[in-house]
Amino acid sequence: MSSNSATEPAASSRAPWRQAVAGYQSADLRRSIWQIVNTFVPYIILWILMVRSLQVSYWLTLALAVVATCFLIRIFIFFHDCGHGSFFKSSRANDVFGIITGVLTFTPYYAWRHAHAVHHATAGDLDRRGVGDIWTLTVNEYLASSRWKQLGYRFFRFPLITFVIGPFMMFAFIQRFPNRADGPRERRSVHATNLALLGVAALISLLIGFKAYLLIQIPLIALSAMAGVWLFYVQHQFEETYWEHHQDWDFATSAMEGASYYKLPRLLQWVSGSIGFHHIHHLSPRIPNYKLQRCHDENAIFQQIKPLTPRSSLKSLRLHLWDENRRVLVGFAYAKSLASNAQLQPSREGSQ
Repeated sequence: MSSNSATEPAASSRAPWRQAVAGYQSADLRRSIWQIVNTFVPYIILWILMVRSLQVSYWLTLALAVVATCFLIRIFIFFHDCGHGSFFKSSRANDVFGIITGVLTFTPYYAWRHAHAVHHATAGDLDRRGVGDIWTLTVNEYLASSRWKQLGYRFFRFPLITFVIGPFMMFAFIQRFPNRADGPRERRSVHATNLALLGVAALISLLIGFKAYLLIQIPLIALSAMAGVWLFYVQHQFEETYWEHHQDWDFATSAMEGASYYKLPRLLQWVSGSIGFHHIHHLSPRIPNYKLQRCHDENAIFQQIKPLTPRSSLKSLRLHLWDENRRVLVGFAYAKSLASNAQLQPSREGSQ
């Protein structure tokens, strides 16, 4: 599924990027099945080992949970591809497998798919913020906000909240409730996922005990949520990202400049399903994860994008506000300096 066609400028139909992505937008059943095998089999084995490790040492269980989290992240990527209709050629197969992987990742498939489609259609649009994105204020909006709103925003952007507590709360609790703006199918998706989660928890608890289930499931949710939110965050929240008001917003520019090329080591690229090629993914969500690398390598237009590395991406932790004048993300210190200068200016003029 892709909502991009309704939002792309008409001129984009002649854009070079359309030709660049055209040959990669179909699923390969054999590769999809192989990804399922090489991810689900190890994940199931690790679950069995974690159950047995509880009798040895919980530290061993947590160590195994770290490894299992890598496979759970890949499962979420399959879920993500299903939401875009790119993991299988069949829409029904995408939906069925998306629902199954949604239960495994504690995410209601249809509700998430809708919000994520909105994200793709509005990423980088200053006038269409608020659905499927990270709460981002401009410098002027922040300075014009009440003291309480500023404190709330700073609290939301505090790393412990953004990357640790927030992600766990989102996947474990917040996604258990429908959004007020959700349609009937999205609401049913939330309720059906909750029922499925209860059923799975009850079945596993009968086999290994409820306490054992929690001791394994909670670390898996927490670790995978942290990693997933970091990947999503850093792929749009970097210094020279793209934000523009709606009348000047452009779909292709938003994808190429507002979604990062997160160049990860080969193992982490495998774990994250090549989602680091985010600029290509935003141009064409119909490209399966296993074709993103080849699309990048075979088209010079994508290799012109400056990569973001794990080291350079850490700078994003200090960037919280969009400066419309400089057209970069800045930190709170910069906004504070602007406010101080604005307060000093009238006093200087008065003294003259």
